[in-house]
This record gives sequence, C-alpha cells and structure tokens, in this order.
Amino acid sequence: MGLLPLLVLAVLALEPGTARGAETVGNSSEGLLEFSVGKFRYFKLSRSFPEEAVLRPISSNVTFLIFQLHSQYQNTTISFSEMLLPNASGTGTDKGLVFILRPEQSMCTWHLETLDAEPVQNVAIPLSYSERDPVPGGCNLEFDLDIDPNIYLQYNFFETTIKFAPANLGYARGTAPPPCDIKTGQDSRWRLQYDIYQYFLPENDLTEDALLRHLQRMAEVPQVKANAVKVVTLTADDKTIVSFSSLWGQGVIYNVIVRDPFLNTSAAYVPAHTYACSFEAVEGNCFSLGRVSTKVFFTLSALLGLFICFFGHRFWKTELFFIGFILMGFFFYILITRLTPLKYDVRLILTALAGSVGGIGLVAAWWRFGILMLCMLCVGLVLGFLVSSVTFFTPLGNLKIFRDDAVFWVTFSCIAVLIPVVFMGCLRILSILACGFIGSYSVVLAVDSYLYTSLSYIALNVLKRALHVDFHQAFINVPFQTNDFIVLAVWGMLAVSGITLQIRRERGQPFFPPHPYKLWKRERERRVTNVLDPSYHLPPLRERLYGQLAQIKALFQKEQLAGERTPLLL
Repeated sequence: MGLLPLLVLAVLALEPGTARGAETVGNSSEGLLEFSVGKFRYFKLSRSFPEEAVLRPISSNVTFLIFQLHSQYQNTTISFSEMLLPNASGTGTDKGLVFILRPEQSMCTWHLETLDAEPVQNVAIPLSYSERDPVPGGCNLEFDLDIDPNIYLQYNFFETTIKFAPANLGYARGTAPPPCDIKTGQDSRWRLQYDIYQYFLPENDLTEDALLRHLQRMAEVPQVKANAVKVVTLTADDKTIVSFSSLWGQGVIYNVIVRDPFLNTSAAYVPAHTYACSFEAVEGNCFSLGRVSTKVFFTLSALLGLFICFFGHRFWKTELFFIGFILMGFFFYILITRLTPLKYDVRLILTALAGSVGGIGLVAAWWRFGILMLCMLCVGLVLGFLVSSVTFFTPLGNLKIFRDDAVFWVTFSCIAVLIPVVFMGCLRILSILACGFIGSYSVVLAVDSYLYTSLSYIALNVLKRALHVDFHQAFINVPFQTNDFIVLAVWGMLAVSGITLQIRRERGQPFFPPHPYKLWKRERERRVTNVLDPSYHLPPLRERLYGQLAQIKALFQKEQLAGERTPLLL
C-alpha cells in the first residue's frame, strides 16, 4: 500500500508538462517561498541563494496564472525550472510568466534567481484568471516565450517605447488554445482591445521602496483602472507598439489591459517601469540633477530673464539682446545637433556664443536702422512661440491629427505668428507682455536644472520634435504634482508682477525710445557747429589715441641722467 503513492509521484515527475511547474507535496522549507493568489510578497534574492516560489492551493475554476517579479534596476530571472530555457524563462527588472494549468492541478512552482553581485530587493505576486479571460501574450510571434505577458520597454533621450505581444481568447483547462491568425471575425482574438495605461511616481523620488509600493497599484485590472491614466486604446488591427516622451529622472509605470468586449472580461499584462536614465552610470546617472554646463547656462539666462521681467521695456536694448539671443540660440542649437556629432557641452557653449551674436546683431540693427516693426516682430514671434508651446503642452498636443509633422508645424507657426498680428496696434503692450512671460519662464527653466519640474517640457517637447524624426509618434503626457503647482504659481506671480510694474511705470512715458542712429548723428552735427560746446574743442579721436599711446610708451622709457638740461644761449 505504501509503494503505490511513490510510483504515482514518480510517473508525474516524468511527464513532459512538469517542466512548466512541478506539483509537489510538502510544507515550505529553506529556499522555498510560499505565495497566495493576489498577495504581494517582498523578499531578497542573492546570487548564491536562488529561491523556489510555490503557490498552493489553486482553485479549480482558475485556468491560467501570471506570476510577476519586480525590482528597481537590478536584473532577476524567473523560470519554470532550474534549467533556464529561452522559451521558459525571462530576465529583467519587470518579468512575468504565464502558467497554463492542467486539469486537477492545484499547485505550481517557479525558480527565481539573480546573477547580480549585490542582493536584490524584489516584490512578486501571482494572479489568477478564468477560462473567459483573455490570455495576455497568448499569440506571441515576436519574443522568445511561447506565451509572453511582458511589456518590453526601450528608451532614449527623446522617447520611451513599449512593445507587447498580442493576446488570445481564453480557454478551459485541458483544451487547445484558439488559433491566432486563421480567422479574423468576432469569434477570434481580433475582437480584443488593448488599453494602454500610464502611472507617474512621485517627482524627485528615486527610492526603491516608493517604486515597489506603487507597482502594487499597477498589477491588477481594477487597481490599474482606478490609479492610472488611460492614454490610448488599440484594436487588433493596430501595431502593439506605443511611444511616449521620455522624462529623464521621473519614474513612470506602464501597463496594458486587454479586454474582451464580447464577454466583458479583461486581463492585465506585467507592468513595466522606467526612469529614462541609468542608476549605474558613472556620469549622467539618475541621481545627478543635470550637467554643470546646463546649470550655468540656464542660471545666467534666468538672471537676465528676471531683469527683463521687471525692467525689460525701460531698457529696450537689453530686451532686444535677450530676444535675439533666444531666436539665434534656438535655431543654432537645432542646426548643430542635427548636422554635427559634437558633445553636449560643446554644443551648449557654441549656442551661447551664437545667441550672443544674435542678440548683438538685433541691437545693432535697431541702433542703425531703427525699424521698430522688425524688432517687434521678433519680440512677438518669441512670445508666440511660448504661447504655441503652451497650447501643445495641453492634451491638445496628443490629438491624432497632430501626429502629422506638416499639420503640427503649420498649426504651431500660425499660432506663433498670430500673436504679433493681434498686438500690432499696441506694440508697447506686446513688449511688456513678452518681457513678463518670457523673462519669468527663463526662471522656470533654471529651476528645472536643480529640481525636476514638468513645466520645462513646455519648450523641451518642441525642441525634441525638431531634433528627432520619430518624436511625432510619442504621447507627451507629463506628471503635474506638488512641485509643478509651486513652480507654476511662482511663474504666474513673477509674470503678473513684472507686467503690472512695467505698465504702471511706463504711464506718461514715450512708447519706445527714438532712433539711436539719428540721435547720434544729430548730436555729432550739433557739436561740430556749436563753437561754445566744450566737446567742440576736443582734438580728433585719432590724435587722442596717439596721445594715450605716447603716455603709455613714456612709462617704459629710461629716465635721463641728472645734470644741465637747459640749452645754452647763443
């Protein structure tokens, strides 16, 4: 009687399906982690001590399980067995496996390990689904796993891209899965829909505890719908790839919920997270708040912008220099970035030089020609650029029509040109508004160099679109949290204060200063014709320069010897 159970266990151990999860009987022991369905568990993995995860008991109405494992930036491996096979294991920071249950199966195990030298803090959860629920990644043809519920994430400075495998319809235990591509009607997987969700972590919080805690809000379908923002819905005809604007140093979690509208059921993929930066890089890692060159550039720009915000219209030439600096610097940075492989610091220095040349050139054009309309057109275009950038920073920028670059840039340019056209009859008001809003926004950009704020992406999104050819496909959602409300309030107060102060100060004053060249020419003619003017008796400039050089030369001449120096009289 005692030999029969041993023989049964031996036969079960030799079955082909046992590679995807062993059914064992016994209590948890050392190296064995006990899990419950829908319950998160924290644990640490080390290279020398792999773990076995076991889930028991499993209800009979459960058809498949998704076991997911998460860490912050160190890779971990999850597998159906200790032998790591490409189609039965996954390695990364957010990985999961789908376990298709056999009839009468009530327990599953997974193998967990890491190759990292340091212990890795993880959180894991097994989730159960019935035969009516769609199977995430059930029609995978691109990735290694047979059934792949994972979201594959790639990022660069410009965009973050997520990819996932198409899902399949649910099916009962012990039955064959529905075919993926034989039929395309409503009784096939082509009726499924995919909702893409995005969830932002707290700003400036790069801690491991915060990530693992917030990941728990993105694992199950009800929690994802309650906490995250749905960005877009894809049908089975769409490509399973979505792009987002990269937010350097900002934690973001993505997940996909596949829905069966015919049965009104759904299932969640394994959530994936990113900070769009590296924790392990020596330079430019997630903990560095920006390069020194960036901080210097935007801090000096903010000091000048703050002066412009409150005194720009009174100091008209300084305002023109600021506007010319922005115009020339913006276009020059785009040009050298697209055409040259120069490093960022070099590009920033050249941009500062080119911007200075542009500012001096605009001031010189005003001094020599005095064309007020040309100068105010430049001022109005910069203000229009900011207004247009703010417009596309709103959800309006995510509309499908603006995915077309031609439509986007034509609309953007029209809004930018509309501002100087609207204020053509009140140029002084246009100048004061430009000083207030543009000068105060330079302070916002400087704050972003030291403390993350989403408001910097008002201008940065436009710059990204001009530099990266594929950025038009990206959704430009950003978080709006406590820091952003504070910075927005500061921006608003600076702008309103600067505009109000300048309007009150300029009452009763000339709208704009007179033509500098005409004033200089008139003054020069007055000095020439007015004999009583002390400046009339000044020697020419060349003679004065020669006199100064002679005095400097005399400092280096050797002193003559003492003695008679008076010439003798004849």
